Amino acid sequence: MGVIELILTGVGLSMDAFAVAVCKGLGMRRIHWGQALVIALFFGGFQALMPLVGWAVGSLFSSYITAVDHWIAFGLLALIGAKMLWDAFHEDEDDRRCNRNCACCERRGTADCADAPAKLDYRELTMLAIATSIDALAAGLTFAFLGVNILLAVALIGVTTFALSFVGVIVGNQFGSRFERPAAIAGGVVLILLGVKILIEHLTA
Repeated sequence: MGVIELILTGVGLSMDAFAVAVCKGLGMRRIHWGQALVIALFFGGFQALMPLVGWAVGSLFSSYITAVDHWIAFGLLALIGAKMLWDAFHEDEDDRRCNRNCACCERRGTADCADAPAKLDYRELTMLAIATSIDALAAGLTFAFLGVNILLAVALIGVTTFALSFVGVIVGNQFGSRFERPAAIAGGVVLILLGVKILIEHLTA
């Protein structure tokens, strides 16, 4: 596989991460570049790490991984999507506002937290990154069989996913900043549907 093929592979593998990044952007009232960077780093990092792990494992456990990877991805995405829906229907405006990190507001001597960034849930972010990079793990197994330059492959896949995820947060924020609750509902539904799509694709392959 050449550079062009690896880039196209990276784009294909990053589509799930892009969709989830859009969902994360939907939940932001306004874009926070630091959080967008962290989200992109999580998705890009895991998308680069997973092929490396798959390549290292090689064919030793390939049959076990491919047998359950779609169920793992479906379970994680459905769980997080359901949580987003629960929060959207059970949190009122004050609850969502108090969930924000108001340290910056305190330094300015104001209680208005509308512009303060919501706290990132790193455990949730890790689960999302794992769920969206399981296909990359399987791709790493294939790289081992094909003798692909693994360092070049993981670099291109990681950078591609990082860039698309960063853009995804921005795109999601542009659509969701004025419609926080509907955006949260839409984000939860998208995650669940994404999990269902992954499951159906693997079961019907």
